[in-house]
Amino acid sequence: MFQEISKFFKTEYPLNEHGLEELFSLFKIENYKKGTIILKADSKDKKLRFLNNGVVREFYSNQKKEVNINFYVKPQFISDLLTFSQNSSTKKNQECITSVEVLSIERHSFFDLLEKYECGKSFVESSFKKLLKQKEMLEFNRITKTPDELYKELFIYKPEWLQYVPQYHIASYLNITPETLSRIRKRTS
Repeated sequence: MFQEISKFFKTEYPLNEHGLEELFSLFKIENYKKGTIILKADSKDKKLRFLNNGVVREFYSNQKKEVNINFYVKPQFISDLLTFSQNSSTKKNQECITSVEVLSIERHSFFDLLEKYECGKSFVESSFKKLLKQKEMLEFNRITKTPDELYKELFIYKPEWLQYVPQYHIASYLNITPETLSRIRKRTS
């Protein structure tokens, strides 16, 4: 059950063994069906959530349109870390594209544990640096690259998205129609 999250901490952010054991003891398993909204805009992310398996899409939404901004297909943290750490409302939505298994820990329990092991500040700073780098790259790419170039980058850097995420969601992520995506796919194959 904790194999994937254990790998994450051992490679991404090592804690001592006692800290890891205590952390894992606080996680609860949550299972969601395909189509379930697990994070809704204007709500607070009160749990730190780790995707153990399944596929989740992250998107912005208004009354007229939904725009996909990310997909989670590999075991990783999926909480909106900025709003989670600040205990503020998110602007993001997350929906299960498949059945999903999540490991979750309550916000207060997580921060109490990080304080206990004196690693909280560096953990949060490290997470934010990675998020900011990803967000800056995403914004740069979306502004400076054509849909063809963006699709080719997905093909190289995110092939699992193309394998597990429905094409109409990929089209939304690229901010193009499914028909345009179909033409791009034909040109690149």
